[in-house]
Amino acid sequence: MHDLFKELFEWYGRSLDSGGYWLVALLMAVESSIIPLPSELVIPPAAIIAQRTGNMTMFGIVIAGAIGSWVGATAMYWASRWAGRPLVMRFGKYVFIPPAKVEQAERWAAQFGSFGIFASRLLPVVRHLIGIPAGIVRMNYVSFSIYTLIGSGIWCAVLCWVGLKAGADEALMRGELHRIGLWLVAALAVLGVIYYLFVHRFSRRTPNA
Repeated sequence: MHDLFKELFEWYGRSLDSGGYWLVALLMAVESSIIPLPSELVIPPAAIIAQRTGNMTMFGIVIAGAIGSWVGATAMYWASRWAGRPLVMRFGKYVFIPPAKVEQAERWAAQFGSFGIFASRLLPVVRHLIGIPAGIVRMNYVSFSIYTLIGSGIWCAVLCWVGLKAGADEALMRGELHRIGLWLVAALAVLGVIYYLFVHRFSRRTPNA
């Protein structure tokens, strides 16, 4: 595990040397589309590597991440707006978007409206799906873009901060398994609480509940 952690980290570092902000933006665009690539695996390591090499700034990573997220979300928005709900529900399962997830995102959007676009960018599960109901209901694209950029920027800033804190953990950077486990448990606990409070409970309600 130590060798795998080290190899992956070094590979990402080399990729960032050549790709820089463009790579961060590309990966975050993927994260906000149909491919389940966690942003937690993109931004914090980039922040750690940037702190060590000085090749990028935290501000630049946040901007690149926010723009990438907007690009990916925009693709989802326009694809859903063009296809319509019946097509998305019928064929979405073939591109990692089963009907249950679409309905969950729709309930979230119905519950919170435009603000739900902003809030969704801070939450797991719905963050990469919220563009679907926004496109289906033909939400104003300018509003959708503004809320997406602001929410994504805040999320990327939080992940940068996590990366800086993790980078200061020397034991973690050496790949010591018990330290990796502690960080993973803490991250999963926080994400679990956020998911339960803001996604699971509210997505089970109907708009009139």
